[in-house]
Amino acid sequence: MSKKRRFGRVRKLPSGRFQARYQDPDGVDRPAPSTFATKTDADRWLNKIEADILSGEWRNPDAGRIALGGYLLTWIDHRPNLRPRTVQLYRWLYKRYLANEFSGVMIADITPSRVRAWRAGLLAEGTSATMAAKAYRLLHAVLNTALDDELIRRNPCRIRGAGETHTPERPVATVVQVLDLAGRVPARFRALILLAAFTGLRYGELAALRRADLSQGLDTVTVRATLTTLNDGSVIFGPPKSTAGRRTVTVPSAIREDIRLHLRDYVADTADALIFTGAKGAVLRRSGFQTQSRWTQSVTEAGLPGFHFHDLRHTGNTLAAGTGASLADLMARMGHGSARAALIYQHAIQQRDTMIADALSLSIDVERDRARNGHDQPSDPS
Repeated sequence: MSKKRRFGRVRKLPSGRFQARYQDPDGVDRPAPSTFATKTDADRWLNKIEADILSGEWRNPDAGRIALGGYLLTWIDHRPNLRPRTVQLYRWLYKRYLANEFSGVMIADITPSRVRAWRAGLLAEGTSATMAAKAYRLLHAVLNTALDDELIRRNPCRIRGAGETHTPERPVATVVQVLDLAGRVPARFRALILLAAFTGLRYGELAALRRADLSQGLDTVTVRATLTTLNDGSVIFGPPKSTAGRRTVTVPSAIREDIRLHLRDYVADTADALIFTGAKGAVLRRSGFQTQSRWTQSVTEAGLPGFHFHDLRHTGNTLAAGTGASLADLMARMGHGSARAALIYQHAIQQRDTMIADALSLSIDVERDRARNGHDQPSDPS
């Protein structure tokens, strides 16, 4: 007579195979997902289930029986503080790259091999490495949440480096080239170019600036909002990109007169008046700026063919680094880093930020003086 099991039950079926059943921690009677060729195999499976329950590793096999498509869309809806453009990007990535393969697939059935095959298929079809990486990062993030929800035991996205993107280094303009570019665009955009390069503000942050965001002496600018253009062409004003994005940046004294003249000539005398607008006074969309500023022609004439507006921010960060600023100083000025880091360095950063602006201002004054005196060769840094 066979010994009765302490955990679970095994019975022989008319087919000759063996079925295993057990009671889960919630009292639900559960069969093994398949039958076994021998009683020993069934016993071993029950022993593993018992060990998982005792160690806390057991997972409800029904938990992962949720289709990825619905779970992913709910995941997007429940993400806190996602920017509208990010929501649109996630939904587009899902529809374009994930839905066909995973929409109706149960989360528990997504295996590492299936993820590898999906990614290989994207690349074989000609999907760019950048888009494949973005889609993979989205899938990885969603399945990480499924892991936290105890729907799966391990994230099946395990391809080393699959979520990484490698973008080429963007060009950096010299102070002379920035000043030249600012002189080539229509006058209403001169201050925009100078602020972008010498304060490092993003385009959306600049387009959302209002008169009240500038201090009375024009020595600082405070970022409180950002302008976002959605896929349907509509624009919205929202909070900065991150907590660190809400910041006050010192304006180099050498460009404050340019800003004063811009305020006089192009900005209404009310606290909430936008500082930068289109030729007809409307919100300055990026596309409108590209056209009205004659951007492609202007950067080419300035010796910067292919230069993007965002490269002005990269330029400003590089120039600021050249003043001897620390990493913490640069992170604060550019709006990068955690809120905790920003709070820790807040007092020291404001002092250092003024020093950065003063050093940038000196470089601007030197190049302007050289231009007035007819020199066209770089100044001797010594």
